[in-house]
Amino acid sequence: MNETQTNSFKSFSKMVSVVMRLKPGEDLKHALDKYIKEHQIRSACLLSCCGSLQQATIRYAGKKDTDVLKGKFEIVSLIIYITAEIVMGILTDYQFNRVLDSESGYKELEVKTI
Repeated sequence: MNETQTNSFKSFSKMVSVVMRLKPGEDLKHALDKYIKEHQIRSACLLSCCGSLQQATIRYAGKKDTDVLKGKFEIVSLIIYITAEIVMGILTDYQFNRVLDSESGYKELEVKTI
């Protein structure tokens, strides 16, 4: 299918899923940009992201400039107010678990192939 659709529709496409875990101090945007460049990815979407940041750059709706926030920030959810572009990936070959990580002291993501 090589046509562009702009109205509400359902479409199915093959998808390869990638699961990453960044360690404290790693730059989220840099890590994603590097992965995309190294693997020559042309189209991608983020299906899920949770964790924490030490710095966040944000552009508020209706504003041209960005604000850089420093501190401890949790990535916890996506809040939708007006419209939404939703992409859902079903990862049939994986099982996600939370297991205690000796380095962080918290339950962290463990990915098992099933």
